[in-house]
This record gives sequence, C-alpha cells and structure tokens, in this order.
Amino acid sequence: MSLTQNSELQTASSEETLAPDELRKMDEYWRACNYLCGCMIYLRDNPLLRKPLRPEHFKNRLLGHWGSDPGQTFTWIHLNRVIRKYDLDMIYISGPGHGAPAVISNCYLEGTYSEIYPEKSQDEAGMLKLFQAFSFPGQLGSHCTPEVPGSIHEGGELGYSVSHAFGAAFDNPELIVSVMVGDGEAETGPLATSWHSNKFLNPIRDGAVLPILHLNGYKINNPTILARIDPQELLILFRGYGWEPHLVEGNDPQGMHQKMAATVETCVQQIREIQKQARSSGKPGLPRWPMIILRSPKGWTGPKEVDGHKVEDFWRAHQVPVLDVQSNPEHAQIVEQWLRSYRPEELFDEHGTLIPELRDLPPKGERRMSANPHANGGKLRIPLHLPNFCDYGVPIVSPGVKKVSPTENLGKFLRDVMRRNMDRFRVFSPDENASNRLQDIYEATWKTWLAEIKPEDADGTYIAPDGRVMEMLSEHTLEGWLEGYLLTGRHGLFNTYEAFVHIIDSMYNQHAKWLEKSKREIDWRAPISSLNLLITSVVWRQDHNGFTHEDPGFLDVVSNKSAGVARIYLPPDANCLLSVADHCLRSEGYVNVIVADKQPHLVYLDMKAAVIHCTKGVGIWDWASNDQGAEPDVVFASAGDVMTAEALAAVAILREHVPDLKIRFVNVVDLYRLQPDSEHPHGLSDRDFDSLFTTDKPVIFNFHGYPWLIHKFTYRRTNHANIHVRGYKEKGNINTPLELAIQNQVDRFDLAIDAIDRVPKLKNSAAHLKEWLKAQIIESINYAYTEGIDKPEIRNWTWPAQ
Repeated sequence: MSLTQNSELQTASSEETLAPDELRKMDEYWRACNYLCGCMIYLRDNPLLRKPLRPEHFKNRLLGHWGSDPGQTFTWIHLNRVIRKYDLDMIYISGPGHGAPAVISNCYLEGTYSEIYPEKSQDEAGMLKLFQAFSFPGQLGSHCTPEVPGSIHEGGELGYSVSHAFGAAFDNPELIVSVMVGDGEAETGPLATSWHSNKFLNPIRDGAVLPILHLNGYKINNPTILARIDPQELLILFRGYGWEPHLVEGNDPQGMHQKMAATVETCVQQIREIQKQARSSGKPGLPRWPMIILRSPKGWTGPKEVDGHKVEDFWRAHQVPVLDVQSNPEHAQIVEQWLRSYRPEELFDEHGTLIPELRDLPPKGERRMSANPHANGGKLRIPLHLPNFCDYGVPIVSPGVKKVSPTENLGKFLRDVMRRNMDRFRVFSPDENASNRLQDIYEATWKTWLAEIKPEDADGTYIAPDGRVMEMLSEHTLEGWLEGYLLTGRHGLFNTYEAFVHIIDSMYNQHAKWLEKSKREIDWRAPISSLNLLITSVVWRQDHNGFTHEDPGFLDVVSNKSAGVARIYLPPDANCLLSVADHCLRSEGYVNVIVADKQPHLVYLDMKAAVIHCTKGVGIWDWASNDQGAEPDVVFASAGDVMTAEALAAVAILREHVPDLKIRFVNVVDLYRLQPDSEHPHGLSDRDFDSLFTTDKPVIFNFHGYPWLIHKFTYRRTNHANIHVRGYKEKGNINTPLELAIQNQVDRFDLAIDAIDRVPKLKNSAAHLKEWLKAQIIESINYAYTEGIDKPEIRNWTWPAQ
C-alpha cells in the first residue's frame, strides 16, 4: 500500500524546486555515484568500460551489497545541495549494514578519498585501485569502517545509527546529523528505542538530527515490517514518537529528485525555525522535529530481472544482484548493460576524472560531509579541565578502619568535573545514577528532560531541559549516545549495574574494534577520548535482587580485546577509585572499565599511597604482609573491593592464629598488568611478576569475577600452577554479603582454609584452626538465615591494629 494514500502525511510540494539544469546535473552526479557503487562490487579491470567486459575484468569473488546504495547516494547528493545553499555544518551516518559503496563513492567524487589515500587518485588509474580494493582481502570492507572518511558509524551490527547521531548532536549547536536508517535496521530493539532520543535534544544548546527512514522494502531474504504495514499505522507510529514525518516516494528519478529537493529543504527550514524560536525565547520546549520517509526501490536503477526472477525492488537486489559473471556470458552481459546504462563516458573525461560541472556540485573543504572535522572528532577534542582529584581523598589514620562508599565519594569529584566542563562532558546512566550513589552530580546539573515536568518533580526528581546527566532505561541508546559524543570530540562517563552491562557487550566489541583499527592502521584519525564504563551495584552485593543479578562476566568480554584498546580496573577502595577515575578521564583511545561497589567499604590507602599503588597497577601492601626480609609461605592476592576485604580478613585470621606464617599480600588494580609484557608495555615483566607472586609458593587469589579470567591472564607465567583463584561460581540467591561469599568460597574462612591446605607446614599443625573455620562458616550461614543479616563482627570488621 502506498503511503501517499494517507492524506495526512506531509509530502513534497508538486512545485518544482530544481531548475532544469540543476536537475540534470544532480541526476548525472547520482549516476556517477551509482556507477562507482556497481563497479566496486564487480570490476578488477576496465574501470571506464572503454572496451567490452571480459571474464578477466570481473573479480573472482563478488562481495558487497547493492540494495541500499542507490537510495543512499540519492540522499547524499540532496544533502549536499542544502549544505551549499544554507552553508550547513552536516555529517552523514549510514545505518544500513553494508552501505559502504554509497559513502565511498561520494567520498571519492568529493576528492576527500584521494586526499587521504593518494593512490586512489581521481583518474582512471586511481579509480581502478578503488574498485580493486573494495571487499578485497587486506583492504576495504563493505561497511563504513574507520578507513572511510566522514564516517563515525560502521553499521556492521544494526541498530545504533540513530543513537550515534544524537550523541554527535549533543552540545554541537550548529551541527546537523543526517542519519540514514535502513528499514531492516528499524526492526531492531536498539533502533526502535532510539527514536525517543528526540525528547533529550535541547534546541538551544544542541544541534539537530535529521533521520531518513529508507523504506526499500526488503532485507536479505524477507520483506521489512515498516514497509508492509498500513500507511496510517506508520504515520501514527512516528507521530507517536514525536516526529513530523515527510514522505518522498516513487521510482521515477526525475520526479523523485524534485520531491527530495523540496522535502530536504523543508526539513532544514523547520530545523532552523525550531532552533531560532528556542534560542530567541530561551525556552526549548519539546519540538516535533522533522524526519523523512524515503520509499524507493531496493537496488534502484539496477537490473530489473535475472533468469526470469525479479531483482530490482525485491530482496534479490540486497547483495550482489547478478552472480556467476565469469562463467555465465548472459549474466556478464546483464552486468555490462547495467553499468553502461549510467553512461560513464558522459560523466568522466578521457583521464577518468569527473567532468568539471559535476565536480562543482559538492560543498568545498570542510563543508564536505566526507571531510567534516566532526567525523574525525579527535581533531576537535579539547582536554577536560579537571580539578585535583587528591582534594577529594578520604583521610585515614590507619589502613582498613574507616568506611565510605567509593562511588559516593567519586560523585563529589564528578560533580566538579561537570562544573568545569559544561560544554564537553556528560554522564550517562540507565536510571541508576542516584542508585549508584553519584547523586552529588546533581549539585552541578540535573538530568536532561524536555517532556512534561510535574510539580511533584521538584521534590527530588532532578530533571530539567538543560540537565547534562543523560538517563533513559535503555543501555543500548545510552551507549550509542556516548559513543557518538566521544567520536565527535567530547568526553563522558557511563555508569550502570554490573548485571546489565552485558546488554552492551556487542556495542563494546564494535567500539573497541573501531579504536583498534584507528590506532594501529589509520594515522589520519586523531585520538578520541576514552569510553569510560563505571560498573557498580556489583555481583557481590545483590542482597535482594538475587541470582539473576549476579554476573561479573562482562570482564571476560572485555578481556578478549588487547591491552592496546581495553583496560580493566578494580580499585580496592575510595581513594584508589579517585586515582583511577582521573586517569581514565584524561586518557585517549581506550575503553576503560572500572568496577567499584556503591556500598560502604573500608579505606586502606591514603591518597598518596593510592596514587602510587594505582600507577603501578599491582603492588605489595606491606602493612598487610609479614614476610619482610623473608621468603613468604603463601601469597594472598586480591582484585576488587569486596574480594580485598575478604582476603584481608583471612590474612588477619591467619596472622592471629599462626603468627609464624609468612604472608605476602598483593593487590591488583589494573588487571591487564597480569599479562606478559611481550605484546604491550602495560603488562608486568616476568621478573616483576615473579617478585610479586613468587616462583614456587602457593598464591591464593581472591577475584571479583569468574576465576578463569585470572588464569587466562597468567597462564604463561612461571608460577601459574600454584596460582589458585577463587571467584564467582554461579552460586547465589537472596543472600547476605558474607553468605553469598561463602556459597562461592571467596569468604575469609574458606580462604584461610585454602591456605592451610596448600602450605605444607600447616596441613597438620593447623588442624584445630581449620575445624574452627569450618564452624564459623556454619554459624555464619545459620545466623544469616535466622536474622536476615550478617553477624555484627562481620559487618563491623576492621583491619586489626598491629
């Protein structure tokens, strides 16, 4: 059913916007783009078809996606028109998963590609190298990978284009982010949720996002939902989301150019009017921003039919529309006729260069979407103006006596970070900022909210149109916002519950791979701010949420990436958390994962000692050790605030009952330091590792996450066979903190028993102590089940005075 049957949907005026000559040139430019897209998929020789195509002119493997390319190139050239007419600052995000040919063709014709990659020159030889590179081993992929100028969004995993677009628009008041949304992509959960981002875009201080929903009707082998629903439903859907939809629909290029030109111009005028009213009145309101619904045939202008099967405007146009071209002469002829239909001889001169009147169509310099500095955000990045984090340190008289909430103390530091950087720093949280004890940030700024505000919200809701804390109950959308914000040159922090950070596993993977590629292979991309993830409400303190909220496995996902782009920090106390946070906010080009509990915990190190310890990443705590000047009998190691407390309590028990036992206590803040340093300088050398963990003594390692992660990091180490890791073992329910630790054998009593079993001289002499420890376990469980809380001596435990 046609959308035009709905009289309510805004459509372009029938009045012709384009003069005949402008229409001709835009259509010719579009033909040039589509020609390049088709040739990228098929050709390895004869780039301008100066001779008939032969089997050897085709690639041996045909890879790439054609279906969305014509609609994207069509959109790009119409965006170029308004950029020039209104001198717009605009970038383009390609949402369809394999839309790279459309973007690369425009980058090439605009000259940006050749400026960055001189071998892909704007002549026949450079054009051939471009074709040969596409979807070819060791060269260009079929997504908008980091190698593609003008891109901040790869699109390999669908669903994040709109959230990336809004992240780019936040705090960029003059920027318009045009984002092409594939209709297959529109079926994903993250994309569906991200339509609500319009409730968070403040027209006074932010830029604008212009979504173009590309309804070409099909995915790989199936229709798309939004292309087949009743037009009235589609209208209600997007108006219900708060958008003002405009329709461009058809398959005749001449008429479609006129419709698209009028519609894009109307949308730009609406955006500017919204911004003008908000900025002149000082009242942002909740605007109904424009969007475009572009309904065009899938594989538009490509082969209509192959072997009696419909191709254009059907799912067969999605990838390579004609196969077996080397062995099937009829198929080769179809491809040749298709490519020649663009009449490349009219578009490129004898050298293979785009003719002058077409070269004049795109914007110039940094106004080109392929060269816009916002798409290389590191060039625009201004470092944060940070307060001295040491000023927020918790003073202590002795280790392990005073308790504070690490994240609550961090909130005071983040409050002042926000105050000093109100144009380039935001905090993102899925309705958990206050729950994670970061509520002091609200002294600097509230949560962004442009929808209705009720009188009762004045009593502690902390929402305002100019707030800078971004809260929405969608981890996907928040992560996408943050990535878009960082990729365009700003800074941020995402905090969430440990149980739910898994929701963004694959988004983390995509971003980390983008960073890896950019840092190692693409010298023209300037470094961007690190993506900082603060994980709190941790597995070990799910007192009422229970087993479903107990999963520290995000650290395992992170650890699959190299130390060149990923870091895992487990600060043991509030002062160490301050030091780690300051380091992460200053850093570039990493994903920094910080794990810190929100509940009150003991403070072990004063600020000076915390800075030294965090700088080293791994260190011996002399005050908790008694092996000075002697070989230890056992090493206790810990990583994580809860695990450190239990390990120290085990050490205290052993030192009290077995005073001649030589114990070394090691704490790990930076998990990647455990890796050998052969691949990256962040790792400990073998000599340093051996000096900390010994070469032949048992190591009892109490770890925040799943135990095998420590084995993964240390399996090549000298003493690996003697490293005995205790961590989460998928055991839990509605537990007290100690009872949950007991179930997973990371509690003080089980750790002490483990040491007794592994230190030869204790196996017999400490038998009575071992029996007492077992009794303590039973007594602790019974108390928890009777009173619903741990015993006072557990809750109030502190490091004993030595």
